Amino acid sequence: MAKFELKLPKMGESVAEATITNWLKNVGDPIEMDEAILEIATDKVDSEVPSEVSGILTEILFQVDDVVQVGQTIAIIEIEGKVTETTEKLVAAEITEAVSQIEGEIFNAKIDVSLTPRLSLNGSDKFFSPLVKNIAAAEGVTVDELNKISGTGKDGRVTKNDILYFVSTKDTVKIFEINQQASASKGASLEKSQASQPATINLKPETNNGDEVIEMDRMRKLISGYMVASLQTSAHVQSFIEVDVTNMVKWREKVKGSFEKREGEKLTFTPLFMEVVAKAIKDFPMMNISVNGETIIKKKNINLGMAAALPNGNLIVPVIKNADQLNLVGMAKAVNDLANRARTGKLKPDDTQGGTYTVTNVGTFGSVFGTPIINQPQVGILALGAIRKMPSVIETPEGDFIGIRQKMFLSHSYDHRVVDGALGGSFVKRVAQYLEAWDINREI
Repeated sequence: MAKFELKLPKMGESVAEATITNWLKNVGDPIEMDEAILEIATDKVDSEVPSEVSGILTEILFQVDDVVQVGQTIAIIEIEGKVTETTEKLVAAEITEAVSQIEGEIFNAKIDVSLTPRLSLNGSDKFFSPLVKNIAAAEGVTVDELNKISGTGKDGRVTKNDILYFVSTKDTVKIFEINQQASASKGASLEKSQASQPATINLKPETNNGDEVIEMDRMRKLISGYMVASLQTSAHVQSFIEVDVTNMVKWREKVKGSFEKREGEKLTFTPLFMEVVAKAIKDFPMMNISVNGETIIKKKNINLGMAAALPNGNLIVPVIKNADQLNLVGMAKAVNDLANRARTGKLKPDDTQGGTYTVTNVGTFGSVFGTPIINQPQVGILALGAIRKMPSVIETPEGDFIGIRQKMFLSHSYDHRVVDGALGGSFVKRVAQYLEAWDINREI
């Protein structure tokens, strides 16, 4: 008999750690290869960890709610025969690759965590992962500041995104406090002259008898943190455009039956929009960027995020990698696969990584248009409104007349720090032009 060390596997770029949320097996249980042993949660998505071998689970090295780093041994499995040198090398190579990627991506900078001083947390009763402590030490975050950070992880744990957001906004907060102090100083004489005491503003909602208090789940806390951080990071501005999609609607109605029969996939509107957005990004590559301090990173790949609602009401954004390289059949298969796995909770951490631009379909819920919040660190997001039959002026050589057309609104939110109105407006106009020029006789 030999012992096999089950390690926390690589879970996608920028994912350095995970929280154990549930053990599916107990010590002494038999394990089959590829059988799920435990459930974990990262800052992005929840997933299961399968076994790489068959055998008996003999040791569990971490408990529920423990935070484990990529590459750490989490359990021991007793197997028949020997653990071959080839297997050990493959596992070691995977861990080495994961660690090198993690070290190279912390804070999008060349920070070598092995060289950063360890942060002393004397006097703190809160738990901080090694990654959070290393970033705090490298960025000069004090223990007092670290204790004040409101964590979005499980049980309020401070995650990597929390500490990075704090670092990015620390100077802004200081400037705000200075301005507040200056304003208070200027208004001191006025306050003294007023007989009445200043009113106290209660920012916490009151609860009455019968009110139900619902604790946010982990994902809702993450979403809340991301949305607030995005609004405080990017200068949001919107452009709106109305689009006539009559030809596209007629074409889809004509081919969707034969497409499903031939491909075994439903043809929804989403892959049609995704194809057009990818084409427009190729025309305007400066929409496919991100901001790092005072530099702009122009992305090579076009990776489209598609916002998807989960059954519990939360939101997740799986990513279609290299979307511009897919034909419509491939796009439809990718969209359906990600949407199905999002609904059933089977997305992998890497499925939500690496997005460069996001599309959200607010029309699914009947909204005519919306003003979506940018999915950081991207600089743009497109909202698709509901497609509706509308009376419209139709121009012909014989004159104008009123007809019924299928129309919708596109709402483009973009980061005005790096995307001006000319670029943001031209991009969404190009999307509209591609949609209105849809070939009614297109073959697929």
